[in-house]
Amino acid sequence: MSGKILAAAYDGVYELKFIGDVRLHISGAIDGFLERMFSDAEFKSVLVDLSEIDAIDSTSLGLLAKLSIEAGRRFDYVPTLVSTRPDVTRILLTMGFEDVFHIIDSPLSETAQLTELPRLAHTREDVLRSQIIDAHRTLMSMNARNEDTFKDLMAVLEEDVEAGSNSPPQAASL
Repeated sequence: MSGKILAAAYDGVYELKFIGDVRLHISGAIDGFLERMFSDAEFKSVLVDLSEIDAIDSTSLGLLAKLSIEAGRRFDYVPTLVSTRPDVTRILLTMGFEDVFHIIDSPLSETAQLTELPRLAHTREDVLRSQIIDAHRTLMSMNARNEDTFKDLMAVLEEDVEAGSNSPPQAASL
């Protein structure tokens, strides 16, 4: 199953729901949503629901970390993250997400009227590579374990940038 991201916003309350196989190909959609959310002067809260994911890559995890870090920096707010699958929760805890999110393991009883975020038809390779690098820098900034986990990948990505590589970027799958 390919992944998708559903979203809703109402009076400063935001909800994101990740479904299926969530990978870097949908990172452009979430990046745009986050920009709109962070520019909302009426921002009150954000909830991220991972209860229906099959897999999530490190770039998407980095975007989630960025979401929480920016919400804290801009609004002094810690978002809530729903993770009902023990394997997903284990990844989140291993990466230190409990330091930047309130993680709950109970499914939501009610959800907002969600609509799918549009996928970008084509994202330039340099923009995509920049998003991947930024996401992994965010993950690495969270703790020493993440820094060690992603340092080799970052070295390769940064070498590619310096060499002017035109090959498509790849992210680690978790």
